[in-house]
Amino acid sequence: MSANESTKRLGLLRSLLVHAALAVVGLIVAIPLYWTLISSVTTNAGIFATPVQWIPPSLHLENFSQALSAAPFGRYFFNSAVVGVVVTATTLVTSALAGYGFAKFQFPGRRILFVVVLIALMVPFQAIMIPLFVLARQLGWLNSYAGLIVPGAVSGFGIFLMRQFMSKVPDALLEAARLDGCNEIQLFLRIVLPLSRSALAALAVLTFLASWNNFLWPLIVAQNPDILTVPLGIVQFRGSYFTNYTQILAVSLMAAAPVIVLYLVMQRQIIETFASSGIKG
Repeated sequence: MSANESTKRLGLLRSLLVHAALAVVGLIVAIPLYWTLISSVTTNAGIFATPVQWIPPSLHLENFSQALSAAPFGRYFFNSAVVGVVVTATTLVTSALAGYGFAKFQFPGRRILFVVVLIALMVPFQAIMIPLFVLARQLGWLNSYAGLIVPGAVSGFGIFLMRQFMSKVPDALLEAARLDGCNEIQLFLRIVLPLSRSALAALAVLTFLASWNNFLWPLIVAQNPDILTVPLGIVQFRGSYFTNYTQILAVSLMAAAPVIVLYLVMQRQIIETFASSGIKG
């Protein structure tokens, strides 16, 4: 056997092993999703039946309509959408501005401030949860959109991501634009932002996903039913003596649908952004 044929066989074997491993991982992820889907169209007794019913004997599509009518989920979806859109917009603005400043400007304390941003990434939310709640109460932000939105308006991760991406914008391009008469605002809006569209798109998707699925902070700051978000609305299906799991799963699927579609549409931008940034310090 020649060396060339041996190399080809090793490459084929490696490819088969990689695809087999990916198939196993895909099954591990897909099986719970499939179980959630079939459980949302069956009965509570069918969920706990043994052995597991991988194909439900009958479809109970009324679980979805009953779940929506059991609570004002239209209001909850509206609240989650408002919070998610505003948090995403403010995060993009603050992250782009701060990232551009850290990437392309030299000023006293630049490195120290960037280290502070990195340290903020390492602090778990649970460590600042109580002080943040006390501050929100003192400002009168409980049971309000401000209390849900403002704490998430700035993202240390977003600043880090945009700084890493914008640092790759050629300085020669910016200098040429300055020589052509562009001021710093025009430079930022007309050159830097268009070149950073993929990073901004990835950050927008990740921020919206995190805001839409956020449970802990809305649980603390929102007690008024009119300000509840979707994750808090799902909790209302839990009762002291009975929990309607089929309706919980039905609403969970409907709540997950927008973010799943958004991720599928924008997944290429997310992958390209992380492949091209975050490596060079």
